[in-house]
Amino acid sequence: MKFIGKIILFIIINALALFVAARFVKDFIFNGNLTALLTAAAILTLGNTFIRPFLKFVLAPLIALTFGALSFAINASFIYLLDKFSPSITINGLKPLILATVIISLVNIAVNFSTKLGD
Repeated sequence: MKFIGKIILFIIINALALFVAARFVKDFIFNGNLTALLTAAAILTLGNTFIRPFLKFVLAPLIALTFGALSFAINASFIYLLDKFSPSITINGLKPLILATVIISLVNIAVNFSTKLGD
């Protein structure tokens, strides 16, 4: 799949993951329309596509020392920043942040795995 196609796919998948997290995680609140959801998903996708690989490269030794826990913390920090910069998403507490991070991370892992199988 071409690069732009993958970006669009991940925006849609992240929008779905954000919607599912908002639906099932108490205190992870989405107040907005489809445009706001796609905008939040685009921000998350661009962060995961361009910033996350750099952070994982720079922090690789620490990620290895923490057996991947730091990678989860990187994911959580992106979702926390999304809460701060997106007026349509509100996260009330650490527990909903962690649960939403788990949901969104699992969805992204599944999609990453399935798109790599298709290549």
